[in-house]
Amino acid sequence: MKLSTTLATGVALAAGVSAGQKNYLGFNSGNTLPDESAKFEKDFLAEFSTAQKLVGAPGTFNAVRLYTNIQAYSTNTPIEAFSAAVKTKTYILLGVWASGTTNINNELAALSAAVKQFGTDFTDLVIGISIGSEDLYRDSATGRTNKAGVGNGPQEILGFINDYKKAFANTPMASVPIGHVDTWDAWVNGTNKVVLDAVDWIGVDEYPFYETGKGNDISNAGKLFDAAYQTTLGVANGKPVWVTETGWPLTGPDWDEAKPSVANAKSYWDQIGCQRLFNKVPTFWYNLRDSNPANQVKFGISQSLSSTPSFDLTCPPESSESSSAITKPTGKSSSTATTLVHATGTPSPVKSGSDDSSSNNAGGSKSSNGDSSSTTSGAPAATTTSAAAVTRFSGAAIAGVALVAGVLALF
Repeated sequence: MKLSTTLATGVALAAGVSAGQKNYLGFNSGNTLPDESAKFEKDFLAEFSTAQKLVGAPGTFNAVRLYTNIQAYSTNTPIEAFSAAVKTKTYILLGVWASGTTNINNELAALSAAVKQFGTDFTDLVIGISIGSEDLYRDSATGRTNKAGVGNGPQEILGFINDYKKAFANTPMASVPIGHVDTWDAWVNGTNKVVLDAVDWIGVDEYPFYETGKGNDISNAGKLFDAAYQTTLGVANGKPVWVTETGWPLTGPDWDEAKPSVANAKSYWDQIGCQRLFNKVPTFWYNLRDSNPANQVKFGISQSLSSTPSFDLTCPPESSESSSAITKPTGKSSSTATTLVHATGTPSPVKSGSDDSSSNNAGGSKSSNGDSSSTTSGAPAATTTSAAAVTRFSGAAIAGVALVAGVLALF
């Protein structure tokens, strides 16, 4: 597969969205704080308000991706992010935690309660729902080798999608587009095609930072990102592909050739965000602030929730010479893509529902609490075996297992 890296961004990512699709800008948000205590309405209000007034932002970050409908450390109480979103008019990409469980009854109960409580003030803000996050990667042979945590298989995810449809068939939620979030290598795995066929859109988590063995220096980030995204587009069958997690850490230990720094985070923002994603594809950056204390790699661009972030968010002028565009491939992804595997590493398990980024997968994603620290190729690592027990969700890449999205033999 030949990657386009010099086309103008005016043609960019058009293949990643459907006609009329609004290109939302947002961040991921877990349900706990950096000290692992529960987030409440005031905490989500602070996040959502800060996101909407970031100085220099190339648009309004007025959307949020959640990993669960359940308030941290409760059984099925609606997460207080919902009330904060209503008050700040923040669009919501809902998440259903689907790993390590045989049912999603508590997730559905929490969402149903929120629909009844807030009515159209809430449902009008919902732009989509993801049934699961990196469950397929964690359940794969690579995920098990990398000790990515408890996941779930394609038939289970398909069952959960049908459970959601049945539960909300006669409600305003019936028209909400349904998706699933996973790593690129999970999407190209033919075993998971039943999930791909069942969803309206595809969410992909990509972290070139974690792509061990592929020259994951910041100067190569665009090439690695393009390869993973193109591979996903190649199997999407025309369905929209949303970028649900991506980012570059500002601080922390090196990862192979990748070095965390404010300068590199800014470079990644410009290369990937500005040139490829912002206002072109629904994008949920990782992250406004980190929430997983166990992860030494920090992605948050405003840890103190200041409207003045750690680096200048202003996008550089676009140039047809320098802008890298992602365009739809002319055919299916090459057969080599299906054989890609994650790099091995030392996994750092995290609980589902939180918000810290540090995954160990080929797609380069994070943990279930939303903070880069998951053990999968882009998904959160669960430490519980029952959905009812999952009360804290992350959603970032786990800085312990290498995201092999870099193991892309596509260029």
